[in-house]
Amino acid sequence: MEDVSDMQIFGPRELVRDIHDQDLCVACGACVELCPYFKAHRGKIAMLFPCDLSPGRCHAFCPKAEVDLDGLALHFWKKQYEGDSLGHYLKIVTARSGRKAQGAGFQAGGTVSSIISFSLKEGLIDAAVLTDRDGFIPVPRVVTHPDEVASCASSKYTATPTLSAFHRAVRNGYSRIGVVGTPCQTIALAQMRMNPLQREDFSDPIALTVGLFCTWALDTRTFIEFLSQRLEPDAVRKMDIPPPPAEKMVLQTEEENIEVPLSRIRPLVPKGCLLCPDMTAEWADISVGVLENDPERNTVLIRTERGMELVERAVKKRFLEIGPMPEENREHLAVAASNKRRRGLRKALEEGLLNTEGDARACLRLNAETLKKILV
Repeated sequence: MEDVSDMQIFGPRELVRDIHDQDLCVACGACVELCPYFKAHRGKIAMLFPCDLSPGRCHAFCPKAEVDLDGLALHFWKKQYEGDSLGHYLKIVTARSGRKAQGAGFQAGGTVSSIISFSLKEGLIDAAVLTDRDGFIPVPRVVTHPDEVASCASSKYTATPTLSAFHRAVRNGYSRIGVVGTPCQTIALAQMRMNPLQREDFSDPIALTVGLFCTWALDTRTFIEFLSQRLEPDAVRKMDIPPPPAEKMVLQTEEENIEVPLSRIRPLVPKGCLLCPDMTAEWADISVGVLENDPERNTVLIRTERGMELVERAVKKRFLEIGPMPEENREHLAVAASNKRRRGLRKALEEGLLNTEGDARACLRLNAETLKKILV
């Protein structure tokens, strides 16, 4: 297992210079609520005051700063990073909310909300970090009761500093926290769990990570400006991107459904998202996405023994219903995930942010053999 003390960790000055100033920040929130200096507002994260601390947790946790994929794989999977299309997993199934969890207005199959509701009800977690909305603006939220989960159930498609609420939950004394996040956020959580600063007082407060499939997220401010030319953003009640080949975003208001071609949406994707090699949140306990050709069910990748035990208990107590994953669906998902991984690594290579040498800092690092296999 790699000694995390050998990993490249710097401080807030390097984080601002390498990530914020280069427009690579994806507003995950990993650097917010750790100290008084980094703050988030309407999808933008900034350092308010100078800080000379080095090394710093802000840099160590960032999913865009010196992420060592081999180090993560060795720590969690006890093997070198292999770049498999769907990442390491134990089982792939389809799922939807069960009889005990139905009727709460969950989006798509409701699997994520059912898992979190069940975990809170059973005492498997003492708090859940989710993403809610204030009008159109997505906001991080800490919930502690199953009845609070449904209000956070809808998809947002905009970058949200969700992990700032995780830090707040830790500060407030919660020690068994469940987190629902995007791939970049689950990378940040995985790095936190490695205790990268080798603190003697470290204890892992993460009891569950549920990852959301994600191709990209939008810059909140830019997306609001885009929508404002067409409608009042706060009038949007629900957003959805149907699986391929739909190639559209559907915005639902009280009066109508508005369809926007994805070709109009993609230019709003932040630069940092374009470097991401992970579509299926491969560092989560359980990863969930919409099932192709069946919007009432989810695709579920169970990655850890902890995730497996939770799903089995939820099924037994009728909070979840699961079924076999059609091979055609699995193959299509693997192709999509492989394409994103290849695009992200090629973009990082083009930008000079992959496997840099000397004093040059990187966004991503992985072994040359695996990189070559992925890019072929």
